[in-house]
Amino acid sequence: MTNEFVLEAITREFPESVISSSEPYGMLTVEVKKEDIKKIIHYLRDSSLEFNFLTDICGIHYPEYPDKEIGVVYHLHNMMANFRIRLKIFMSRENIEVDSLVELYAGANWMERETFDFYGIKFKGHPDLRAILNMEDLGYHPMLKEYRLEDGTRTDKNDSMFGR
Repeated sequence: MTNEFVLEAITREFPESVISSSEPYGMLTVEVKKEDIKKIIHYLRDSSLEFNFLTDICGIHYPEYPDKEIGVVYHLHNMMANFRIRLKIFMSRENIEVDSLVELYAGANWMERETFDFYGIKFKGHPDLRAILNMEDLGYHPMLKEYRLEDGTRTDKNDSMFGR
């Protein structure tokens, strides 16, 4: 199994869904349309490609790109061929919802809850979408880049000690 073979299979089956592809560090990475992600992952699992293991689901936040501000990254693994693939979808802040994969992979349950908890991404069809690591009454999603990393009012630290 090669990156070219898997990309060609996805492109042949979903010609309108693939937005871009790349191979950072040798791993096939495919950006697809948000509305097609569940169909594509279902195909990857049930076809002869046999991506039978969902390694990870995580969120990403790029506030400098309003049309692609929020993203979800899926890592899948074909254990028989030891082949991995990364799928990415992006969405605007106004439309922060994507289909749940819990019915395809049971392990998606906790991964989607964690992604919701930290980024606020809603997974349609999830059986129990609520905070998993943060307090339920926290009121914000801590991994969104909405707050400064440092407190500019601090006077007790010397920036020269930090290479600045």
